[in-house]
Amino acid sequence: MKHRAWSAVAALTLALAIPLSAPAQAEMTLQTLSAPAEVLAKYPYPFNGSLMKSTFTNASTVVALAVKPDTGILNDPFTVTGSGLTPNTSYSLAWNTTDAAWLGEVDPTTANFRGTKYTKINVEMGKVTTDASGAFTFQTKVPADFGNTHDIYLVKDDVAVAKGGFEVMRSVSMSPTKGPIGTPITITYTGMGASLYTAGAAINYDNDYMGQFLALWTRGTGTAVIRAAGRPGKHFVHVMDAIEYQYMNILQSPVPHALGQLKTFTVTKDPGVGALKPSMTWPMTVTPAIKERTTISTTGDLAPSTSAVAKLTPDHGPILQKVKLNVTGLPADGNVDLVWSTVVGSRVDCPVGSTQCWKFNGIPMSTGTVKNGTLDAELTIPDNLGGYHVVQVKSGNKVLAQASYYVQHTMWSIKDKNGKDATLGVGTADVAKAQKSGASAEDLGGVGVGTYNFKAGEAFTITVRGVGWTQFDNTMAVTYDNSHVGYGCGFNSNGYMAIHMVATGEPGTHIIDLWPQLYTHQPSFANTQYGMVPLLSGGWDSPALALGYTVPVIHFAINVTK
Repeated sequence: MKHRAWSAVAALTLALAIPLSAPAQAEMTLQTLSAPAEVLAKYPYPFNGSLMKSTFTNASTVVALAVKPDTGILNDPFTVTGSGLTPNTSYSLAWNTTDAAWLGEVDPTTANFRGTKYTKINVEMGKVTTDASGAFTFQTKVPADFGNTHDIYLVKDDVAVAKGGFEVMRSVSMSPTKGPIGTPITITYTGMGASLYTAGAAINYDNDYMGQFLALWTRGTGTAVIRAAGRPGKHFVHVMDAIEYQYMNILQSPVPHALGQLKTFTVTKDPGVGALKPSMTWPMTVTPAIKERTTISTTGDLAPSTSAVAKLTPDHGPILQKVKLNVTGLPADGNVDLVWSTVVGSRVDCPVGSTQCWKFNGIPMSTGTVKNGTLDAELTIPDNLGGYHVVQVKSGNKVLAQASYYVQHTMWSIKDKNGKDATLGVGTADVAKAQKSGASAEDLGGVGVGTYNFKAGEAFTITVRGVGWTQFDNTMAVTYDNSHVGYGCGFNSNGYMAIHMVATGEPGTHIIDLWPQLYTHQPSFANTQYGMVPLLSGGWDSPALALGYTVPVIHFAINVTK
């Protein structure tokens, strides 16, 4: 994508932006964001996946089941035996576990992250039949499921006649174990728990905190993909239970077995910055659980009894993309206004305790001519905030039809000193330019010229467009050589984010990654857990996915020169 400064036309468009009346806002309610079908298919319920009643009635006398061994990690074999039962009788073995989900809120004005939810469930392990002496033996393996203790019930007609238990322990794997700088490293932590204090884990790289990963939707199997960083030689990757940050005296906790593990990765060589082009890793494709979208009009300015249907092709992508709008079922021929529905505002100046510090805004896109109740038009997506927006077809102040467009994050070309496209998203820092009177929107980011080469101690910038305004997409966390250094926000800068950093370390290649982050500072429910740090598992276990927000991991690299 070509580098473009905001033109006078674009500036005028913003100046003429017409305010949109906010749709009537019903009181927001908590919504359970269960695992999408695509995630559930990859991480199904354990054993045969057959759900049973959530609770059982206990028999007057409950027999003890023998479980040997009674602890183990994923795929370890174990045996359940019972005796003293009714002879020649069929039973079901039930495995007590948990369903974990995110909680969220969504309405036309915003989308919020509100924590997690855990529900106890029972899953059938299998069926057994006692022999003539009233005994049975059942052999199985530790399933891919949440860690800690699971009750095991022997059930007949929803009555538990026997009970035992098994404790799923943690295990850590890492692959590969060696490779050049930038090598993707997959870290898998199985047996993670299903509670606030056991559902998260953190990664430290060479004793530098990197970020957190979770295993709610993935049923205790947490996965993070990081990149190898540092000079050639051995580097140490430490995985341990965490709420954002590692719980470092775990032996004194209620789960002293949750020790995680220390792994070693060997960096074999520095491939050079030219081998590590800027790139983006997108989350897995899922079907959103919530149909509502921000900026959609539901009442107020929505034309009464309108039956018109609008469609955008494509309906997602970067800013400045050309899209085709097709509308059918419009009530009359003539001209209509095509308006981009968005928001303006900021959380920074928001009073403490307030949950909404922005308002609707409409940016005129063009006019269209309706013929025989149909409208076809080609539009250019504005340089605007990321996330869900709506193209509205309006007659006066009334919305006749509307179609959603999702603005994705975008890396931007930066020019060199000769005015030629030089880099994607990486350039020198020029703070003085931002401080000039009448500085352009581009200059306000403090971006200089495009280059990947910097001296130690030299300031540089990382730039991204299409950053959103909700708790799911208004910020991104930043790591430098796998060390968490802070975050950036693009809300009050119209989706444009320029992160200022300093080149450090020995001469050679150094990596910078931008990660999804759940924004939980005031006024956005400041005490909500798992916020304000890199969400390393955001590609497959994040509340954002349930709402259709696809925040990528964005990869950069620089060369520190001698």
